[in-house]
Amino acid sequence: MELRTAASPRDVKHYTTERLREEFLIQDLFVPGEIKLVYSHIDRIITGAAVPVEPLKLTAGEELRAEYFLQRREMGVINIGSTGRIVVDGRTYELEYKEGMYIGMGAKDITFESANPQEPARFYINSAPAHKEYPTVLIKPKGTPGDGVVIIKDENKVELGSLEEANHRVICKYILPGQVESCQLVMGMTKLMPGSVWNTMPCHTHDRRMEVYLYFEMPEDAIVMHYMGEPTETRHIVMRNEEAVISPSWSIHAGCGSQAYTFIWGMVGENQAFDDMDGVAMKDLM
Repeated sequence: MELRTAASPRDVKHYTTERLREEFLIQDLFVPGEIKLVYSHIDRIITGAAVPVEPLKLTAGEELRAEYFLQRREMGVINIGSTGRIVVDGRTYELEYKEGMYIGMGAKDITFESANPQEPARFYINSAPAHKEYPTVLIKPKGTPGDGVVIIKDENKVELGSLEEANHRVICKYILPGQVESCQLVMGMTKLMPGSVWNTMPCHTHDRRMEVYLYFEMPEDAIVMHYMGEPTETRHIVMRNEEAVISPSWSIHAGCGSQAYTFIWGMVGENQAFDDMDGVAMKDLM
């Protein structure tokens, strides 16, 4: 597990491009046959991925000083690869493309598997400290709810923006109060429509929680210019397919791609209110 410390906005304004990328960009997450994890001191979020060509068991490692990974944590997972399975304490959940899971604190044995090792699942992971056990559930964008299965509500599929503003997008909220309960983790996915390239603009900050973005569904030669920093001290990071970026609570988080793309957002902190944000007017950006 890679460890990263927090960063002060006063320091970040002096960072070089290389240093910005070292501190905030997460590359090479999806490695066949491995679980890759990055532990950030910013709200103690863990960002990672599992690409099982054979079953991969999630362990705490020495870094967590825990008996098992979710002894004091909760976890959200979204599959961006082929069909896979997550086995949680003996119960098997099958995840198709863009289906997710919330796995609550106290789950001890977690194993990632692919239905076809030649075309493996690509499980993207966000994990946060937890104080209470909430039910483990499979999350589907559509279908029929059932025992341990939650279907994303229509009100949590939000269409925003317009082609004229180059930001026509659909936000799909997976983990949030009223649908899938958690201690602090909020998670979802935003898909930009063809011809649109801007996300989260006008931008915002939210002092009560941080955020991590994972950009995907991008061709090899495509990029996203991810914008971060204080509103009056903006910086950018050039990002490519299946790369993630850490966004501190004091930072804006917005992107503009060379073409349409999709991204998964995960937030942790003391507040789970999706709309609790401090907007930044376009005229105030520098």
